[in-house]
Amino acid sequence: MSVGFLVLVAVVTAATALSLWPTRSDRGAAHGPNVVRFLLTMVVNEVPHLALLVLLASTAAAILDEDLLGSPAGWVVAGVVTLASVGLVVLAARSVRARGLVRRALVDGLGGQDEAARAASSTRAAAYRPWWWVLLTPLPLRGLRVRRVGNLAYGPERRQRLDVYTRRGRTAPGPTLVYLHGGGYFTGSKRREARALWHALARQGWTVISASYRLRPRADFPDHLLDAKSVLAWARTQGREHGVGDGPLMMAGSSAGGHLTALCALTANQPHLQPGFEDVDTSVDAAVCLCAYLGRYYGRGPDEQPASTPLAYDPAAAPPFLIVHGTADSYVPVEGARAMVDHLRSGSTRPVVYVELPAAQHSFDLLRSLRFQPVVEAVQTFARAVLPQPTAGAQPTAGCEAPEGCAEVASRISPTSSSITSSRATTPSSVPSSRTTRAR
Repeated sequence: MSVGFLVLVAVVTAATALSLWPTRSDRGAAHGPNVVRFLLTMVVNEVPHLALLVLLASTAAAILDEDLLGSPAGWVVAGVVTLASVGLVVLAARSVRARGLVRRALVDGLGGQDEAARAASSTRAAAYRPWWWVLLTPLPLRGLRVRRVGNLAYGPERRQRLDVYTRRGRTAPGPTLVYLHGGGYFTGSKRREARALWHALARQGWTVISASYRLRPRADFPDHLLDAKSVLAWARTQGREHGVGDGPLMMAGSSAGGHLTALCALTANQPHLQPGFEDVDTSVDAAVCLCAYLGRYYGRGPDEQPASTPLAYDPAAAPPFLIVHGTADSYVPVEGARAMVDHLRSGSTRPVVYVELPAAQHSFDLLRSLRFQPVVEAVQTFARAVLPQPTAGAQPTAGCEAPEGCAEVASRISPTSSSITSSRATTPSSVPSSRTTRAR
């Protein structure tokens, strides 16, 4: 038996076991065991069918070329492969359950919006893809129908850049999605997570903005939040030349980006958090948080100014929220998402949809999978139900093609006052003009 084959069997078996029986150290996300669990299970847990295919193909080659079953040790390895294969089938079955769970969460979260919300939650989303297509295309490539204008500047710093995605040949602007990546505020890329989501929305006529922001250690809080609000200001003031219309704007983020999304949604138009563009509307019509961290920023306590956790802000003026989190998240415990849902529902009259994905790891949105594809469709259904409808006589906006399937919503978020003052305001004095470095 070759060493390479044995290493493959060991890695796949370990990853499968950790995915089936997830555990988490209480010593923090950066603690070694948590990092190892995440790295080992991130791919196998989301695309177990591919891991199974590789494992079985390698085993077949070992049987044919190396006489795997010709020794007692070979039979032991074959037994391990069999157990790992059964475990991978179990992981795949868990992923299939996601569609039903997501559908029930939508009905529960949107049920207060009468029959229109139920109609929206039962309607097949335009982003729907059959299971066989999802299995065969785990890499969320952009495709020829979507155009990207890359690295537009919304500030003077190198990290203050954004990409704009639109459908080729689109005749009228649709809703806008502003997306922020994860990475624990230390790393991250605007072209990494949730690509299946924004590519799907762009194909449906949305304008999708995916932005990067300043990172530690060169930046601190509230610098990241100021960057996020600067992206919203750019969309409002300069986005029109790149396809942003006057329609609704939804914000989404993964991990740290979900943290910023929740903060932006709950601190709309607060002048001390957007110095230099205080008069620009930075409200959002809906918020989507994927495997989001929702606690306090590094090293900050209850007396921090301004507050770095969305749990510290009044939920009364919150827009509709969709929160999706996995129970096996080894970086960000699911309890944080539950606390945020309880906080929002305690004071907000707007819909709060919560999807808890059993056995899902952190960054479940990295690949297209049987677990994440229903979430992609749910985001579109959520948007159709909660975003403002087209006015009478106007053409329906993309993502709300059937007005009868969309629910009535209340007026847009109004600015709220706050006694919290910013401890630091490091942001450009104005939102700069954009600069295109690449368009495809």
